[in-house]
Amino acid sequence: MIGKKTGCALLIVSLLGIFAALYFFLSEPAGRPGQATHEPSSFTSIAGAIAPGETLYSVFQKHALNLDDLFAMKQAAASVHRLKEVYPGQPYRFTVDAGNVVRSFTYGINENTFLAIERGPKGFQARKYEIPYESRVLTVGGDISDSLVAALGSEQEDIALAVAVSEILAWDIDFSTDLRQGDSFKVIVEGLYLQGKFRKYGKILAVEFLNDNNKHVAYRFEQDGRADYFDAGGKSLRKAFLKAPLSFRRISSSFSRSRRHPILKVRRPHYGIDYVAPQGTPVSATADGRISFAGRRGGYGKLVVLAHRGGLETYYGHLSRFAAGIRAGRSVRQGDLVGYVGATGLASGPHLHYEVRREARPINPVRFKMAAGDPVPPRSMAAFRQTVAHLDRTLASAVFYETQDAKSRGMAGALALKADPLSFLN
Repeated sequence: MIGKKTGCALLIVSLLGIFAALYFFLSEPAGRPGQATHEPSSFTSIAGAIAPGETLYSVFQKHALNLDDLFAMKQAAASVHRLKEVYPGQPYRFTVDAGNVVRSFTYGINENTFLAIERGPKGFQARKYEIPYESRVLTVGGDISDSLVAALGSEQEDIALAVAVSEILAWDIDFSTDLRQGDSFKVIVEGLYLQGKFRKYGKILAVEFLNDNNKHVAYRFEQDGRADYFDAGGKSLRKAFLKAPLSFRRISSSFSRSRRHPILKVRRPHYGIDYVAPQGTPVSATADGRISFAGRRGGYGKLVVLAHRGGLETYYGHLSRFAAGIRAGRSVRQGDLVGYVGATGLASGPHLHYEVRREARPINPVRFKMAAGDPVPPRSMAAFRQTVAHLDRTLASAVFYETQDAKSRGMAGALALKADPLSFLN
């Protein structure tokens, strides 16, 4: 349900810095027998990011590198990572010697993993490395005056945290309509640091949200390799239906048996909710289901209809366009992208018209009662209660800070290695 385009530039910049750090760390001669040593002045570093339409072949050509080295590197990396799989935005770094011969190559596979290829006495060798983040528990909190995003901050990682919190509680709180001035929140979350600097948030361990004097608490618990969020009694917060199909928006029209239509200027039923959002805002399926219709239909404009168990249907109208692969007969999962906000059909401006129907009869989405997911099984309850007790103590006794203070306090305790190879990350 979340767009991530705004984070791409920040991610690339961050990865390039870490990338360089990893290269210098790996190329330290001390303790690496058999590796030729060179004076620093004999190396040249070439760094960049894969551009749209580029391949490693064209990157080698651009930098006048030997294509025989590319072939040898692909062979060396074959069992580790396919070098053919490079995509726009991926950062890379070559180190070449005075003869423009490639000595090493590193690039970011994702925000957690790098591929490093180094030339040794027996040719190129390739390995994957995990970025050595240090995890520290942060306590973030505040009061709501406008929105959760405004309360947490405008930096990219803070927006991502706001979205993650809203998704955890999305089955119980609609963060566009349910928030009240004076609501408050506490979040226990991992902060991931590198070289003593905050890089991003990790797992959200617990959330306490006071909404209109109603307290909602979510605890993260992992079992059988899968993590989910539960209340204190072990009931799943995940429900069959999300409360809304998109995040951070306002309602212009609610469910009504008689509403004056803004375009037709006549009174008629409005069997759904209109969510105002910018053109192109992603729209997600509120529940698992099958696409029964995807196309144009009268005043709905571009419409997707999903069929769910129990004779339920959901309607997503006035879309500007459909998501890739959306067509009748296909199955979707809760949270899958179905389309984008638009103003097709009888619409006075960009918004999503959302309906819920049971056996073709309209249901008010706000009053729709949703079945819960699977609870913590009896065999795991003892471990779950220990987790809850620990997190409750933190929620009750810890000091909760605004995001910048929380990240700074985490930095004070994070490790800052003294080794020169990584120092330029500071």
